[in-house]
Amino acid sequence: MKRFRPLLPLLLLVTACEKDITVDLPPAERKIVVEGYIEVGQNPYVLLSVTQDYFAPFDSLSLLASGVRGALVVIDDGTTSDTLTEVSQQFGYLYVSGNLVGEVGKTYSLYIRTQEGLELTSETHCFPPIPLDSAWFKVQPDEDSLGFAWAHMTDPDTLGNVYRWFARRIGKDDVFIAPLGSVFDDKFINGESFDFAYNRGQLPNSTSDDDLNEEEGFFKVGDTIVVKFCTAGRATFDFWRAAESQISNNGNPFAGLNFIESNIEGGIGIFEAYTPSYDTIVATK
Repeated sequence: MKRFRPLLPLLLLVTACEKDITVDLPPAERKIVVEGYIEVGQNPYVLLSVTQDYFAPFDSLSLLASGVRGALVVIDDGTTSDTLTEVSQQFGYLYVSGNLVGEVGKTYSLYIRTQEGLELTSETHCFPPIPLDSAWFKVQPDEDSLGFAWAHMTDPDTLGNVYRWFARRIGKDDVFIAPLGSVFDDKFINGESFDFAYNRGQLPNSTSDDDLNEEEGFFKVGDTIVVKFCTAGRATFDFWRAAESQISNNGNPFAGLNFIESNIEGGIGIFEAYTPSYDTIVATK
């Protein structure tokens, strides 16, 4: 015991030097946040909100309060200009087009003017579809019935293609869900044919049983999986690569902050177009 006694004063000194630190962050600059989506065959829609302070409360009431109501939201495809309808006062930040449908090859411009007179603009393009060659389910090694969704694709020999992966389990998921790392480009796969796999994504703050146990991140034998594989533009890759990286680093004090790329002039967020193709997988061993 004698050899350890000299350490005791040092430990007491270190403990005595501990001090609580309160970080007083300045109020965040108020900016309009835009989430605008166009999908081939579907009506475009736009969600508008405002930025919040870092330590501001986050619940259903604060989410509704952050919505931007009464804005003028217009989407133009070069032929038709449509003023979007604010769907309801309960969800006053949602604006939907009733006269436009996403079409391959078209470029769409977005114009927004808020009640305060703030103006925002953006532009996106619907690229041709590049479907998967095939898709299947494979059980992971050391697992009895759990595995990932696999696919084989051939990237065209034209550099600059961008893809995003979504999947939905019939009877289990209400919407298509993108896992982390859902977006990729063809920088290293241009013109190549290859296999790749994705885990099962989950909705934020999910309390579903299979998101809280050993099935988290896995598909399982018996699932019917619909894969929505989308082509998109460069802005989609830049935005979601940074956003998903930031999400995966959440809570890590040693991770660096990622600047979220935006294609919104006058605000922040994303205005993007998807051209999807679909594959259905019946998960069997």
